[in-house]
Amino acid sequence: MTDRDRTDPGETLPDAADRANMGTRDVEKRWRDPAALRRAALYVVSSVGVAAIALAVFLATGASNVVVAAIVPGVCLVGAIGALAIGYRSYRHGGTWPVWQGAAWFLFALMLVSLSLPTLTVR
Repeated sequence: MTDRDRTDPGETLPDAADRANMGTRDVEKRWRDPAALRRAALYVVSSVGVAAIALAVFLATGASNVVVAAIVPGVCLVGAIGALAIGYRSYRHGGTWPVWQGAAWFLFALMLVSLSLPTLTVR
Protein backbone atom coordinates (compact mmCIF):
# COMPACT_ATOMS: atom_id res chain seq x y z
CA MET A 1 0.00 0.00 0.00
CA THR A 2 1.49 3.32 -1.05
CA ASP A 3 0.86 6.84 0.20
CA ARG A 4 -1.39 7.45 -2.77
CA ASP A 5 -3.64 4.54 -1.76
CA ARG A 6 -4.27 6.06 1.67
CA THR A 7 -5.33 9.52 0.55
CA ASP A 8 -8.50 10.96 -0.88
CA PRO A 9 -8.56 11.24 -4.66
CA GLY A 10 -8.70 15.05 -4.52
CA GLU A 11 -5.90 15.41 -1.96
CA THR A 12 -2.42 16.24 -3.15
CA LEU A 13 0.59 14.67 -1.52
CA PRO A 14 3.45 16.83 -0.26
CA ASP A 15 6.72 16.53 -2.11
CA ALA A 16 10.05 15.91 -0.37
CA ALA A 17 10.71 19.62 0.24
CA ASP A 18 7.31 20.06 1.89
CA ARG A 19 7.79 16.97 4.05
CA ALA A 20 11.13 18.36 5.25
CA ASN A 21 9.37 21.50 6.48
CA MET A 22 6.34 19.79 8.05
CA GLY A 23 7.60 19.80 11.61
CA THR A 24 9.77 16.73 11.74
CA ARG A 25 11.38 18.16 14.88
CA ASP A 26 8.20 17.33 16.74
CA VAL A 27 7.89 13.83 15.37
CA GLU A 28 11.47 12.69 15.58
CA LYS A 29 12.16 13.98 19.10
CA ARG A 30 15.73 15.04 18.33
CA TRP A 31 15.89 18.10 20.51
CA ARG A 32 19.12 19.40 21.88
CA ASP A 33 18.71 22.42 24.08
CA PRO A 34 21.13 22.46 27.03
CA ALA A 35 19.81 25.82 28.24
CA ALA A 36 16.26 24.49 28.58
CA LEU A 37 17.58 21.41 30.35
CA ARG A 38 19.51 23.57 32.82
CA ARG A 39 16.44 25.74 33.47
CA ALA A 40 14.24 22.68 34.04
CA ALA A 41 16.84 21.06 36.31
CA LEU A 42 17.21 24.27 38.33
CA TYR A 43 13.42 24.48 38.61
CA VAL A 44 13.21 20.89 39.89
CA VAL A 45 16.07 21.38 42.34
CA SER A 46 14.48 24.54 43.73
CA SER A 47 11.07 22.85 44.03
CA VAL A 48 12.63 19.88 45.81
CA GLY A 49 14.55 22.32 48.04
CA VAL A 50 11.35 24.04 49.11
CA ALA A 51 9.77 20.62 49.71
CA ALA A 52 12.81 19.57 51.77
CA ILE A 53 12.45 22.68 53.93
CA ALA A 54 8.78 21.85 54.42
CA LEU A 55 9.76 18.28 55.31
CA ALA A 56 12.30 19.54 57.85
CA VAL A 57 9.63 21.73 59.45
CA PHE A 58 7.22 18.80 59.50
CA LEU A 59 9.75 16.47 61.13
CA ALA A 60 11.03 19.13 63.57
CA THR A 61 7.58 19.89 64.90
CA GLY A 62 6.77 16.22 65.25
CA ALA A 63 3.23 17.08 64.34
CA SER A 64 0.90 14.40 63.15
CA ASN A 65 -1.46 17.01 61.81
CA VAL A 66 -2.71 16.16 58.31
CA VAL A 67 -2.56 19.78 57.21
CA VAL A 68 1.11 20.07 58.14
CA ALA A 69 1.81 16.73 56.45
CA ALA A 70 0.07 17.90 53.27
CA ILE A 71 2.47 20.80 52.79
CA VAL A 72 5.24 18.66 51.28
CA PRO A 73 3.10 16.92 48.63
CA GLY A 74 1.37 20.24 48.04
CA VAL A 75 4.68 21.90 47.22
CA CYS A 76 5.51 19.08 44.80
CA LEU A 77 2.07 19.31 43.21
CA VAL A 78 2.33 23.06 42.70
CA GLY A 79 5.83 22.61 41.29
CA ALA A 80 4.63 19.94 38.85
CA ILE A 81 1.72 22.05 37.66
CA GLY A 82 4.09 24.98 37.23
CA ALA A 83 6.45 22.81 35.16
CA LEU A 84 3.55 21.76 32.95
CA ALA A 85 2.55 25.40 32.48
CA ILE A 86 6.11 26.35 31.51
CA GLY A 87 6.25 23.35 29.17
CA TYR A 88 3.00 24.39 27.51
CA ARG A 89 4.27 27.92 26.98
CA SER A 90 7.48 26.49 25.55
CA TYR A 91 5.46 24.26 23.23
CA ARG A 92 3.37 27.19 22.03
CA HIS A 93 6.54 29.15 21.20
CA GLY A 94 8.18 26.22 19.42
CA GLY A 95 10.68 25.51 22.17
CA THR A 96 11.90 22.36 23.84
CA TRP A 97 8.94 21.24 25.92
CA PRO A 98 9.73 17.56 26.74
CA VAL A 99 12.27 18.50 29.41
CA TRP A 100 9.53 20.41 31.24
CA GLN A 101 7.18 17.46 30.92
CA GLY A 102 9.87 15.24 32.40
CA ALA A 103 10.34 17.68 35.26
CA ALA A 104 6.61 17.64 35.92
CA TRP A 105 6.47 13.83 35.94
CA PHE A 106 9.38 13.71 38.39
CA LEU A 107 7.65 16.15 40.72
CA PHE A 108 4.35 14.25 40.42
CA ALA A 109 6.16 11.03 41.37
CA LEU A 110 7.82 12.76 44.31
CA MET A 111 4.41 14.03 45.38
CA LEU A 112 3.06 10.48 45.43
CA VAL A 113 6.00 9.28 47.52
CA SER A 114 5.60 12.17 49.94
CA LEU A 115 1.94 11.34 50.49
CA SER A 116 3.15 8.69 52.93
CA LEU A 117 4.52 11.33 55.35
CA PRO A 118 1.75 10.98 57.93
CA THR A 119 2.85 7.38 58.49
CA LEU A 120 6.28 8.63 59.65
CA THR A 121 4.80 10.04 62.84
CA VAL A 122 2.90 6.92 63.83
CA ARG A 123 4.48 5.53 66.97
